[in-house]
Amino acid sequence: NITLKHLFTPSITLQYPDERWQMPERSRNQLFNDIDDCIGSDQCARSCPVDCIYFEPETSGPGEDLGPTSTGTKKRLKVLRCDIDIAICCYCGLCTFPCPTECLIMTSNYESSVYDRSDLLYKYAKPWEFEQLAIATKDGPSESDKEAASAD
Repeated sequence: NITLKHLFTPSITLQYPDERWQMPERSRNQLFNDIDDCIGSDQCARSCPVDCIYFEPETSGPGEDLGPTSTGTKKRLKVLRCDIDIAICCYCGLCTFPCPTECLIMTSNYESSVYDRSDLLYKYAKPWEFEQLAIATKDGPSESDKEAASAD
């Protein structure tokens, strides 16, 4: 009786790699930080209950312009390190609420399997941009430019 009843009902199975479940709007999945909008407030790392966000801001030098965020807020801190260890994240979403620029969000991506657990440390900061900015604002050629010129 039960077998016959289920024989004529439509299947709900998805063919996984080709079809994916549509996640609800407020689902808590993988974190993403838009580092171009990050002002370095460190509030996300302080609100994380499992300390999986590693944050290292540094004040900008005098006359150094780091540019505005997409909302027009002026950046005053350089974000040298913004790492999120997804391996220990509990996906609670508490880190997304205190962010003043709303650059830290929960995405709808729920597929984050990797072969090595060290690949679950997501690095969002771009410290090399600050090195290039310092070279561009410094008077005269840098040491690496002098070495490259002498090698020619």
